[in-house]
Amino acid sequence: MVFSSIPFLYFFLPAALLVYFVAPSGAKNAVLLFFSLIFYFFGEQAYIVIMLLQITAAYFSARAIEKLRGKRAKLIMIISVGACISSLLFFKYTDFFIESVGALGLPISPLGLALPMGISFFTFQTVSYVIDVYRGDACAQKNFVSFACYVSMFPQLVAGPIVRYGDIEKSLCRRTFSAEGICGGAFRFAVGLLKKVILADRLYEFCRAYLSSNDTSVVFAWAYAAAFLLYVYFDFSGYSDMAIGLGKMFGFDFPENFNYPLISGSVSEFWRRWHITLGTWFRDYVYIPLGGNRRGAARHIFNLAVVWLLTGLWHGAAVTFVLWGAYFGALVIIEKLFFLRVLKRAPRPIRHVYLVVAAVVGFVFFGAGSAGEALGTISQMFGSAPLISRETVYYIQSYGLVLSLAALGATKLPKILFSKIAKRVHGAVPVLKAALTAAVVVVSTAYFVDGSFSPFLYFRF
Repeated sequence: MVFSSIPFLYFFLPAALLVYFVAPSGAKNAVLLFFSLIFYFFGEQAYIVIMLLQITAAYFSARAIEKLRGKRAKLIMIISVGACISSLLFFKYTDFFIESVGALGLPISPLGLALPMGISFFTFQTVSYVIDVYRGDACAQKNFVSFACYVSMFPQLVAGPIVRYGDIEKSLCRRTFSAEGICGGAFRFAVGLLKKVILADRLYEFCRAYLSSNDTSVVFAWAYAAAFLLYVYFDFSGYSDMAIGLGKMFGFDFPENFNYPLISGSVSEFWRRWHITLGTWFRDYVYIPLGGNRRGAARHIFNLAVVWLLTGLWHGAAVTFVLWGAYFGALVIIEKLFFLRVLKRAPRPIRHVYLVVAAVVGFVFFGAGSAGEALGTISQMFGSAPLISRETVYYIQSYGLVLSLAALGATKLPKILFSKIAKRVHGAVPVLKAALTAAVVVVSTAYFVDGSFSPFLYFRF
């Protein structure tokens, strides 16, 4: 089940809100856990036990760590974290390893393992929880139902944002469930739904047109690369908006995951604004424990390289993701050690153009099926194909409007315009938000009925 679907919008979500609303405060976590397990079961019947085992192991490990402390607590922390990470490694990377070894000529066949939905996200949440309890940054949750609710909460279960236990620890015990929260959350959900259905899915169609075409050109390749970057942005940030909106409906404040990354002036700034919860996770649990930038230039480079290798692999078990991580890691390292000082002196438009070109080229690796395919597209972008073709003109004319709207939508312009309108209508803002929410839901429903939508890109990460 996905958020952008009729079963979720018209059956699951209303039922969950109704039961949650009438349930006494002491039972709300149990109700949310119940519906979260149903949500996950609809998408992943076979592997729900993996998530439940991780929840159970993390719960009892944290309780034991808090009681024991010292060396025994550290051992339990290592075992618990190792078990969670091992589960992720097994399902996500076993076949990748077998295929890599098989490329050397060894007769080993892949196991054909299906990746449990959302395993990268709930694994990182359980790992961060156990480590935070060991460090003393969080108290172990005594109520198993509340802890299971935290890990499995359906708004952020399968594609984030990565919610740290400290982000919602107080809300798990006491929170406000109100009409204001439901209305505000519904509007934020509608913003995400608009990003997903109106923009991301149309951009996805353009990308498919390029990939299925034999008549490529320099302009077509650049348009595809830009469209793919915008597609990933609106698909993922749209899901994050929906998750944050749903969280508000149920009384939780989830952390922001995107902060207009495409208006950045450097690659380093871009990655501080893109998938923020993943970046802060790697910073706090990998980069800083390795020493960060405190042990000299060589160690700093090594630490950044490790983080970006893991970032690439986290996104998928494929050479293309490793290359994607290596590409951006190299740019970040170059900026931090040599280029950032020079870049800061350049005019903002020049810095922005540099960032956009770097990001557009880099995400070609993210969307490619192989390294050869990525390099082929990049070579077309830089002149190995005709400048333009009739087919290119046709597709750009067909999708020019959505490409333009997406480019503008990636800036702060829509927010600025809405703020100006809100100032003019004053007290009618709630009515305006309600009308926009209803309009987005109606239009999106028409797309659902038509069947012209794609699943969330990050559901299998």
